[in-house]
Amino acid sequence: MSELNQLQQQMESLLQECEQRLSAVEQQTSRTRPRTTESETVNQTANSKNRSKNRAANQAALEQLIEAYPQTFSRENVRPLKIGIQEDLIADDKLARNRIKRALATYVRSIHYLRCVQEGVERVDLAGNAAGTVTQSEAEHASARLKEIQAQRKERQKQERVKEQEARKQQKEDRLNRKLEALVNLKGR
Repeated sequence: MSELNQLQQQMESLLQECEQRLSAVEQQTSRTRPRTTESETVNQTANSKNRSKNRAANQAALEQLIEAYPQTFSRENVRPLKIGIQEDLIADDKLARNRIKRALATYVRSIHYLRCVQEGVERVDLAGNAAGTVTQSEAEHASARLKEIQAQRKERQKQERVKEQEARKQQKEDRLNRKLEALVNLKGR
């Protein structure tokens, strides 16, 4: 019986220690973890869905533009576009105005397009013919925009790593909680 009593005392002391650690962890996480309301979560989900729909619509519009003008628009051979090409596209009347705006915005904001905008490179018109060259200021603007995009990507990746670390920490806490519950259940038997 003395061994049984010793084991029971050891288990009780372990449970008390675990409870103290758990309450300390809960206090720390409640102070550091920002609380999101249900409406914020719903809004974040809705915004994410809208962005996905917009992205899909933009890509579809771009595909139509590539099909309609393969000599000008391409995913493999990206070249700087003529200044004022939007007006030419609208006048040509092959696509709706809103589709043209979506497609052009998607095309000229892409990393591939920004990389091709370098000083002295020829711009192309709707027929794929030369229509001016890229100036130094235009090339500098494209380069600056590329740097911004790369900085944003690095920041997003950093935030994702932090979220992953927090998720792993939460999983570890959850495992500890389950183990504590199992110990408490054993004690109750």
